[in-house]
Amino acid sequence: MASSSSSSRSHSKYSVFLSFKGETRRSFTDHLYTSLWEAGVLTFRDEEEIRKGNDISDELKQAIEGSEISIVVFSKNYAQSRWCLDELVKMVECKQKLGQKILPIFYHVTPSEVRKQTGEFGIALNQHKEQFGEERVNGWKAALTAVADLSGWDLEIMKDGYESGFIKKITECVLRELNHTYMNVARYQVGIDSRVKYMENFLQSQTNDGVKMIGIFGTGGVGKTTLAKAIYNRNFLRFEGSCFIANIRSEVSGGRHDDLARLQEKLVRDTLKRKIHEIDNVDRGILLIKRILPSKKVLIVLDDIDHRDQLNSLAGERDWFGSGSIIIITTRDVQLLSNLRAHEKYEVNMLSLDESLQLLSWHAFGAPVPLEEYSELSKTMASYTKGLPLALEVIGSRLHGKSVQEWRDDAEKLKKIPNGEVQKILKISYDALDDDDTQNIFLDIACFFIGDDKDNTVKILEACNFFPGSGIKTLTDRCLLTINEYGKFEMHDLVRDMGREIVRMESSQEPGKRSRLVDPKDVIDVLQGKKGTDAIQGMIVNSNMLRDVPFNTKAFKRMKNLRILILDGVCLSGSFKYLSNELRLLRLHDCHLSCTPSEFFFGKLVELNMSRSNINEFQPNMQHLICLKILKLDGCKLKKTPDFTGAHSLEKVSFHGCSKLVKVHKSIGSLKELVELDFNSCSALKELPTNLGDLEQLIELNVRLTAITICPFLWDV
Repeated sequence: MASSSSSSRSHSKYSVFLSFKGETRRSFTDHLYTSLWEAGVLTFRDEEEIRKGNDISDELKQAIEGSEISIVVFSKNYAQSRWCLDELVKMVECKQKLGQKILPIFYHVTPSEVRKQTGEFGIALNQHKEQFGEERVNGWKAALTAVADLSGWDLEIMKDGYESGFIKKITECVLRELNHTYMNVARYQVGIDSRVKYMENFLQSQTNDGVKMIGIFGTGGVGKTTLAKAIYNRNFLRFEGSCFIANIRSEVSGGRHDDLARLQEKLVRDTLKRKIHEIDNVDRGILLIKRILPSKKVLIVLDDIDHRDQLNSLAGERDWFGSGSIIIITTRDVQLLSNLRAHEKYEVNMLSLDESLQLLSWHAFGAPVPLEEYSELSKTMASYTKGLPLALEVIGSRLHGKSVQEWRDDAEKLKKIPNGEVQKILKISYDALDDDDTQNIFLDIACFFIGDDKDNTVKILEACNFFPGSGIKTLTDRCLLTINEYGKFEMHDLVRDMGREIVRMESSQEPGKRSRLVDPKDVIDVLQGKKGTDAIQGMIVNSNMLRDVPFNTKAFKRMKNLRILILDGVCLSGSFKYLSNELRLLRLHDCHLSCTPSEFFFGKLVELNMSRSNINEFQPNMQHLICLKILKLDGCKLKKTPDFTGAHSLEKVSFHGCSKLVKVHKSIGSLKELVELDFNSCSALKELPTNLGDLEQLIELNVRLTAITICPFLWDV
């Protein structure tokens, strides 16, 4: 039946067939017809001129068959028209065969009169019997009885009796039946119900009658729009007007001056459900919204806002809307929600692993659980996405119908190169960053600083002539970066991969021409082949693949702009003079060098970290490290600290776990900027110089000694 109905209606351009007797033509029916059209409901009205002959025309039959709803206006003289009665029979037939909806309106007649054919209905039918015969009249009677038994509207029992209110309720019901204002939500709504219920409970808990503004934020592809659509669909009927403006960022991306004015026009038109005059500029649109909508309780969704001007033009103030209204805003940039109260902001979290597996399975197999032979691979894929619905949808759809071996191949491929379709969506947030400075900060963090301390990283980025204060805030506001409770950077794996993919595409075939090197294979290619160029600004080797692989420092000779160098377990040989003077960060974890070369002239270096290295003597002249703020020599084999003379910028110094350390140079007391000092687990250290008390900025001193003595001089230079 459903299939037949769908097929039949696909040939009609109308949603509603309106049947009535002529005496209501110039009053009630005209107003109802106008209300439906202004609400966007395509309505067919059976004019007198298309009623010809003894039977209803083919045009009328097609209009009835093709409509989703037939509305019958039963007036006192309705039964006098044989065409109206034939239309009614056709409607009942379509209801039985096609599942069509019939909505009766009792206009100054009672349902009982129509059902039992008494009063004017009885008189008219008796007259018809003489002309058309008892069989045809009995068919009309059956149709009248059937339709009168349906749920409809009786004007006489309306609370106020005003036709305007009557028509309004009918129009609202038609919209509800047609689902004209329902939004198309995700095909598979995994994890949506619990989030919608949370939001609805929140909305119901707000007892005040003011205007509520709700901000839904989160990273690209996490399901902000899907959640907003679901909330809208379940609540819009409770409001006098509603409007869902989708993809605002895309709608105004062309930069035309009238783009926002066009959205303002849609807002007013959809909310009022009637045509309005064209809005030719934003200021005039604001005035119109402020003039018309404060009297109405409305539900409005502004989807994918990415600029303050968009919000100011469409919902700048709460008093633009009537009491009880709800305005929902979705965005990737939480900063745009700064005017909202804390409890009015909702961050959409990633799906759990179980939800991820279910959503992946729906897209890959059309079922909530994977096929048995794909079970483990499905878990691997679901885990890879880290709960991002967009990734699950794209990857699941991509794997639909593929063999187990093809799944294995794709799993390996995804480990190396991020899925292009996912990255394309995620990259929107990167492209929308305000400037090159913020983009560079994002790429640096994505490549080198995930899991690192925010404060330390800020010092390095500042030394690179970036503005990390505003840049990091922008990245967190736009859900590209998070900072955990320990002050460490966190980033969704797919967002991280997106950043690294951007770098890879700088020169897909020649790694030496990229700004940052992350992949161990690329690093081997560049260092062993001495293919480095001045394009390289950063390099990280943090893989067992390169552990104990020997490299000569001459491989860095051409990397004149190298700012960041992170090497873990690499065997370096040769002079450090080949390293760039632009270095701000140098980490040589598990370095095989037994002593630090004396040619350490890195005047811009901010952090030097040689933790867990074989170093037993630190030789560099600290006066050459005038910008050094962080020195970490944790777990090294040092027996004495360096002479700190001249290192006036040092803020953090750590010798944690240096079990052979026995002497601390007295110059440590001259570090007036020192904030943190760590000698924890230095089991051989027994004494500290007394001038530690001169460190006025020192906040944190970590020392755990068995027998400690403070003496004026531990050793002389």
